[in-house]
Amino acid sequence: MEKQYPDIAPIVKWAGGKRQLLDVIMPLIPEFGTYYEPFVGGGAVLFSLRPVKAVINDSNRELMNVYRVVKEQPEELIALLREHSEKNSREYFYRIRAQDRSLESYMGMSDAERAARIIYLNKTCFNGLFRVNRAGEFNTPWGRYKNPNIVNENAVRAMSLYLNQADILLLCEDYRETFKGIGKDAFVYFDPPYMPISASASFTGYTAAGFGPQQQRELKKQCDLLNRRGVRFLLSNSCCQFIEDLYRDYIIDRVPARRAVNAKGDRRGAVDELLIRNYRI
Repeated sequence: MEKQYPDIAPIVKWAGGKRQLLDVIMPLIPEFGTYYEPFVGGGAVLFSLRPVKAVINDSNRELMNVYRVVKEQPEELIALLREHSEKNSREYFYRIRAQDRSLESYMGMSDAERAARIIYLNKTCFNGLFRVNRAGEFNTPWGRYKNPNIVNENAVRAMSLYLNQADILLLCEDYRETFKGIGKDAFVYFDPPYMPISASASFTGYTAAGFGPQQQRELKKQCDLLNRRGVRFLLSNSCCQFIEDLYRDYIIDRVPARRAVNAKGDRRGAVDELLIRNYRI
């Protein structure tokens, strides 16, 4: 954690993103050898911490393709985003969104084209919500933004520099595969899809598989395994009795967070979230 890298802003907006909780999360992170984040999402914690060695993973293939393209083809990505920005309109949005309805056509796109598509849709769709249906098709509607920030050249280049200069392993696997060979000097930050606290509050649709109560129990088992191996972890989740009971043997802090991803504006205020850890500061 000694090497200094330039400030990096996340380039995608992600449901449950942690930018508004960084002031609470960062002081809780201990010294470590290798940083692990099995549900990296928008990467707010990763890119704020900027570890020199990390293993990051997400089961969302389109998201991890974005990070690989940012690392390997930043200038091509920027050029494609400029094209999207110049053509942006309601009709154009739905035409780009529909590209994944034709598998043959979609699979013929280059990695850079797919990455630019996802960033464009993320910047212009309603609330920046990445959501897919059971067929894996992006289905969030148009967001009606007047001047969306589609091309953030400085952010793309800064992130590319970091991903190339640091020792960062990019994975797109089941999160349980992330921990192969993990050592006691590691630190794991979990930011999984949250346990819904109401029937309409689930945003697990960022992959077609979803993440329900059974998956939450399986995640707890992985935390127990890491704990028995002496690996420190910090986990974020929704504040509900199910999660509090599940992790009752660990240290639980309740913190307020402001959530902007909700279809109804009056439900986007402060809500409590839980930070769960197996170590003391």
